[in-house]
Amino acid sequence: MARVRCITEMGMGVDVHGRDATKAAKRAVSDAIRHSSLGFVRMLGKTPHDMFVDVTIGVPDPDAVDTSEVAKELPYGTVTVKAVKGGLEIQAESDGDAITIANAAVIVSLDDDGRT
Repeated sequence: MARVRCITEMGMGVDVHGRDATKAAKRAVSDAIRHSSLGFVRMLGKTPHDMFVDVTIGVPDPDAVDTSEVAKELPYGTVTVKAVKGGLEIQAESDGDAITIANAAVIVSLDDDGRT
């Protein structure tokens, strides 16, 4: 079956101290979904568990993201998370600390039940 994209949400998350890419990524996902309520899913005869949720995280060091931890930020659906090069890192003036900024794109899709 083909998937139909229903919602695209974007978010940003920051780890101010510690360069924790996973923490920044989780905050970006939380930011993306914080104001969403997908009531239309039931109107289509589906449940929230029928959703496919594809997350792309942009961070300076994609290998530093624990994608399974990020996936736990999503309460429903079949979740996939991938980390790619992106985001931003702001160096501190005097020590080795930095601010890590992550961007998230959260895409929710449903099966079209053969309608295409």
